[in-house]
Amino acid sequence: MASQSQGIQQLLQAEKRAAEKVADARKRKARRLKQAKEEAQMEVEQYRREREQEFQSRQQAVSLRRVGKAPWGAMGSQGNLSAEVEQATRRQVQGMQSSQQKNRERVLAQLLGMVCDVRPQVHSNYRIAA
Repeated sequence: MASQSQGIQQLLQAEKRAAEKVADARKRKARRLKQAKEEAQMEVEQYRREREQEFQSRQQAVSLRRVGKAPWGAMGSQGNLSAEVEQATRRQVQGMQSSQQKNRERVLAQLLGMVCDVRPQVHSNYRIAA
């Protein structure tokens, strides 16, 4: 009987050591995951900074190229760009209006001709009931 209780004690101690090892492994895993997450966050932040810097340098290069067109410098280039877009839009609207004025009479005559020239005929799908 003593040997049996001694065997049970050894099993309980072995189970306790195994549970401690599993708990330690879980803690190490949690630490590694946290560390990996922090490293990944740092990499993402570094990549974002690099891309932002690249974007800023490209935007600055575009602004510097536009300086030649706008005498007031890089800040005025955005206003100059919107003025160019607005002017192009006005030209397109004027072109559409002149085209509408030029073709108005012809289109009206064509529409009136189609509406007033009625030619009654039996539809090809119509069947006479016998």
